[in-house]
Amino acid sequence: MNEPIPVLRAVDGGTAKLMPDVDHERAWLLTVDGAPQSYVDLDDPTHLEFEYVRRLAHVVDCAADEGAPLSVLHLGGGALTLPRYIAATRPGSRQDVVEYDAGLVALVAEHLPLPDGSGVTVHRDDAREWVEHAAADSVDMVVADVFGGSRVPAHLTTVEYARAAERVLRPGGVYAANIADGAPFTFLGSQLATFAAVFAELAVIAEPSVLRGRRFGNAVLLASQSPIDTGPLARRTASDAFPARVERGAALVRLRGEAGPVGDATAVRSPEPPDGAFTVG
Repeated sequence: MNEPIPVLRAVDGGTAKLMPDVDHERAWLLTVDGAPQSYVDLDDPTHLEFEYVRRLAHVVDCAADEGAPLSVLHLGGGALTLPRYIAATRPGSRQDVVEYDAGLVALVAEHLPLPDGSGVTVHRDDAREWVEHAAADSVDMVVADVFGGSRVPAHLTTVEYARAAERVLRPGGVYAANIADGAPFTFLGSQLATFAAVFAELAVIAEPSVLRGRRFGNAVLLASQSPIDTGPLARRTASDAFPARVERGAALVRLRGEAGPVGDATAVRSPEPPDGAFTVG
């Protein structure tokens, strides 16, 4: 059997690279311009390598009874790691994935195809445009993992966007977003203020060293109009191979600081990560 070889291709967002994992026969790392985007094991879609994806998976695990199907809207596709996980752990789920990069969509479809009957539909569109035109009260979860390079686009950071996402969620639904920041948490603080202007309940999942300001890293922002049961989620994240904390209430007030909500007129992209924060070879 021939050894898998890396795949290099120009996509809309830069140069995409699929690199085989030497320890897993059909597992691949996707990068775009050196920034890690996704890790997929085609033989085991429940194998999650990235820390923030594991935390999003914990949110999914706690969103409903074990194995119960969910309706999920994913903003940002990458190699479809989380949709594959949900399809495997919650058969019968209906999932829509919105990915702007047509070249990336084609690359993933060619080299990392979804299994038949996955219930996952991929759409080439802008995430904000899709949310604004989606049916109200139509999904159980919105998962936002949209990066232009290593930065969240400005139009996905505003009160207007948060209102559009909230409208799509069913009662009790959860919005979950992957964002990246570091001390003094100017961006994270602004996002807490922005989503607090729309949602009644917020929580943040992150590694303790990130929360303490010791390094730049990922944080998962959760928002809902219903109380978020953080007990089971905290237990799962604390016992993970990459332990994290779930913060809410007063801890979020401290993280928010003096930040106010962001509107479309003043929005900016998330900060540029420090050199070497996420880049791989």
